[in-house]
Amino acid sequence: MPLSMTKLFEPFTLQGLALPNRIVMAPMTRNFSPGGVPGPDVAAYYRRRAEGGVGLIVTEGTIIDHRAAGHKPDTPRIYGEAAIAGWSRVVEQVRSAGGHIMMQLWHLGANHNPSFFPNPVSPPVSPSGFRKPGEKVGEPMTQTDIDAVIEAFAQGAATAQRVGFDGIELHGAHGYIIDQFFWNGTNYRTDNYGGSLPARIRFAAEIIQECRRRTGPHFPIVLRFSQWKVQDFTAKNVTTPEELAQFLDPLAKAGVDAFHCSQRRFWEPEFPGSDLNLAGWTKKLTGKPTITVGTVSLQVDFLSAVSGMPEKAPGPPGEEYGRAAGMGRLMEMFERGDFDLVAVGRALLADPAWPIKVGGGRFDELIAFTPESRATLF
Repeated sequence: MPLSMTKLFEPFTLQGLALPNRIVMAPMTRNFSPGGVPGPDVAAYYRRRAEGGVGLIVTEGTIIDHRAAGHKPDTPRIYGEAAIAGWSRVVEQVRSAGGHIMMQLWHLGANHNPSFFPNPVSPPVSPSGFRKPGEKVGEPMTQTDIDAVIEAFAQGAATAQRVGFDGIELHGAHGYIIDQFFWNGTNYRTDNYGGSLPARIRFAAEIIQECRRRTGPHFPIVLRFSQWKVQDFTAKNVTTPEELAQFLDPLAKAGVDAFHCSQRRFWEPEFPGSDLNLAGWTKKLTGKPTITVGTVSLQVDFLSAVSGMPEKAPGPPGEEYGRAAGMGRLMEMFERGDFDLVAVGRALLADPAWPIKVGGGRFDELIAFTPESRATLF
């Protein structure tokens, strides 16, 4: 193994969960679960990544039991006997391969399309009824609505624990419901859930607290958050380190064990005057473990890859490891302690053996992700 790759393969313990290495399979929506039920093919898909050497798998976004949480019939869910049995199979297969797996819990919020199954008459729910500034899709959530969504997240967490998952990740990123409360572009509330930044954090904090109450003190809870949104790639929740500290502190206190800091490109600095990325700043400000992610080992970012368009922003720095683009810069940041874990997404879709090949220095054997490969993602 090249010396510079060594840190990727050091063990790490997250809230009592002993991981064999620092490689995380990033959550990637695939919609390959007919009727919301993950079948044997889904179990085999996750098992292959465990066999390939991933330290921790985070499942694709999984719909919680709320009337407007999701709209596509093939997105997996975490409610109903058949779906729960399907996820039990997934856990069993990953365990038998020696792997570890967390479930990502997901609610679309204002991105819910009411014309789709399973709730064709259920309107979207969101903090203020807006999908993005100027795009109104519904009415503001009532306190009853808020309580129902918190309950659905907590039920999902308890079910995931009962099924045997090693922890949960709350999807608080990319402009979905939790992030819609964070973002002042979609949260115009004037009650305790809107206005100031601390008030906009309250919804997420209450979800975290209730998930913690249902699962106990030793069940790992990860929060995935981002600045960018599917509605607006340039959006930001915070613009300074001071605001980021104000954002993170109540979430850490609520019970988050680690932050999954989603960026489109891991190497991009978050704030002027420092080369720390979002995960680096988050670890510095909270002391909590962080996961970095964003075009790891790839030539082009997500939007370019799935659209087939050429990369418009600068690509990953350096070609030090052939097909594993940018790994030199990643390891520089990792070695200095900017983050604790590295999430790999599309590279693992294309090549389940990515960890084994990278660990052995077999970079030229990596199977490249291409625009044509995107069918495996959706």
